Amino acid sequence: MTTLTEAPETSPARETPARRRRRVDNLLPYALLLPCLAIIGVLLLWPLGQVVVMSFHRLNNVRQLRGDREWPWVGLGNYTQILSDPFFRTVLRNTVLFAVANVALTMILGTLVGLLLNRLGRKMATFVASCVMLAWATPALTGTIVWKWIFDDTSGLVTWLFNALPDGLSQGLFGRSDWTGYGWFNSPLLFFSILTLVVVWHSFPFIAVSVLAGLKSVPSELHEAARVDGAGPWRVFWRITFPLLRPVFGILIVLSTIWDFKVFTQQFVLAGGTQDRPTFMLSIYSYAEAFSPPPKYGLGAAIAVILTLILLVVTGLYVRMVLRQEDES
Repeated sequence: MTTLTEAPETSPARETPARRRRRVDNLLPYALLLPCLAIIGVLLLWPLGQVVVMSFHRLNNVRQLRGDREWPWVGLGNYTQILSDPFFRTVLRNTVLFAVANVALTMILGTLVGLLLNRLGRKMATFVASCVMLAWATPALTGTIVWKWIFDDTSGLVTWLFNALPDGLSQGLFGRSDWTGYGWFNSPLLFFSILTLVVVWHSFPFIAVSVLAGLKSVPSELHEAARVDGAGPWRVFWRITFPLLRPVFGILIVLSTIWDFKVFTQQFVLAGGTQDRPTFMLSIYSYAEAFSPPPKYGLGAAIAVILTLILLVVTGLYVRMVLRQEDES
């Protein structure tokens, strides 16, 4: 008769110092990220959550914001009112067209300047980069005020230059010889052209310096080999430079898209407030609905949420496209 002996119960293995040290090392990065996540939560996520909550209520006075009065719940009423308004489609069209044009112009100009800086000598590149970065370092408000003076209808530089043209030439090309008092910001087309000039002027230095930093990481041997094979500058850029810098261009396009969708300061200063409704974009539309009398904070919050969702969708689609291209390559 065979007897089965029960195996002795194994006691749980004690955690060795090496395993404990490994577990601490694995948790250390998350512990170091906690302060940053806490700051982001306080400065970004909490206000964003408050805006989302406001968008579901009817808020028409400051006392409600201070908590002295209750917030009437309207559910999706604010979103329904905004999305059913034909003016919202005009604002959305202005925003999309403006962002597409500005992202394209900023990327093209910034890339060209970055390529130029990469070809210049060290001293000249430092001088040009310093001059270019002045535009980036200038606050948006200060720079826009300067540009508004440049296009002033009486004492602006542009008005002076057009008045300096011969009367026959100015009359033949533009149909007028006296430009004093001409409203450069009265026409929506002219207004958006000047606004594009201001935004691109302020944005392209960051693109240029970022592209220059990426170009410094490209091995010079690849460019030299391509030139030996007879490739011109255009072919070298698209065959070698652009594929290697595709992640850099992807990040820059996403950042430029976010910035150009949210343009507010430049438009507010050039337009002189919120009176020029035909040139509205989503950012200033949200501000006007929230703070123009009578205030409608709930509607303004709903527009801000819609703008945030659009940016999240555009950014997500572009990041997904870039990741798919990297997987295919």
